[in-house]
Amino acid sequence: MKAKFRIFGLLIVGLACFSMICFNVGQADAADNVIKWKMQTHWPASSSSFEDSAKVVVEKLKKRTNGRLDIELYPSPALVPPTELFDACKRGMLPIIVTSSAYPRDQVPLMDIASGLPMNFKNVWEIIYFNKWLGFDDMVQASFNQHGLYYVPDKVYPTELSCKKPIKSIDDFKGLKLRSSGILQVYLSSIGAAASMLPGSEIYTALSSGVIDGAHWGAVQGSDSMKFYEVSKYHLRTPLNFAQTDIWLVNIKAMEKLPQDIQDILKDTLEEHFWLRTNQYQYQEEITLAKIQKEKGVTVTTLPDADYNKMKAAAMATWDEAAKRSPENAKAVQMLKDFLVTLGR
Repeated sequence: MKAKFRIFGLLIVGLACFSMICFNVGQADAADNVIKWKMQTHWPASSSSFEDSAKVVVEKLKKRTNGRLDIELYPSPALVPPTELFDACKRGMLPIIVTSSAYPRDQVPLMDIASGLPMNFKNVWEIIYFNKWLGFDDMVQASFNQHGLYYVPDKVYPTELSCKKPIKSIDDFKGLKLRSSGILQVYLSSIGAAASMLPGSEIYTALSSGVIDGAHWGAVQGSDSMKFYEVSKYHLRTPLNFAQTDIWLVNIKAMEKLPQDIQDILKDTLEEHFWLRTNQYQYQEEITLAKIQKEKGVTVTTLPDADYNKMKAAAMATWDEAAKRSPENAKAVQMLKDFLVTLGR
């Protein structure tokens, strides 16, 4: 009987040792299989989307891959200037980035439409329908494929101006020094503003020193997170456009080196994030709007219908110029015009 217990005891010890060896080997294999990427966004660390988009996705990817995809995240402009993010990702220097759709207009002309033709939509659901149901997102993906990049919008939302002076009519834009970017910069200049591009990290200083009178950084919560309302006490609630202003780009060669399950997790997580973040952003806009009026003394203005219609009419010249830049642009602009006709506009 004692011999049987000794044999049984030795068996247990042996199994325990074997399990420990397997566990250690497994741990070593897991460590060896960790893929480390570097990522930069065009958002400074102070921007609300750096916290609510970039950090959230990076953490989800690490958790969903059991730590096998470990992304080191940097805000703008830690590694490269924000306007150079597209090229950095295309070259593979950064396998994944978030950038503004307004920045790579020269490389991908469709960004004129993606970054939001002025006065294009009136509601978030409209741009979602245009992108997802009418196929605009597919057109954009095909354009980025030519550069070896995989594309997913971070969210869609309105662009609104924070300003040191009230804007109550189209005439109030004349002479205003505004920070803008992309196709909106072209449009605002066309209606009399002095619009120039500044990276996010420089906007607050430009506002507080009087270099500019106003800026757009998303809508209400973007302006609030960037502390614009410390010096800008007026907010134009009438949207200048609706756009996928922030976009994720992934180097396709780098992505194809990932195990297939991690590739699937990456794509699924980014697509899921678009829907969740778009919905979250709308909610956050409403609660932030109430806060800036109550706590920061911000006055909200809107344009009368007559002035809105004037701005829409003025925008058509910008639309037509964007359409001339490529056959894809012409197709997308016509798609948009046809869609608005179905809405009675």
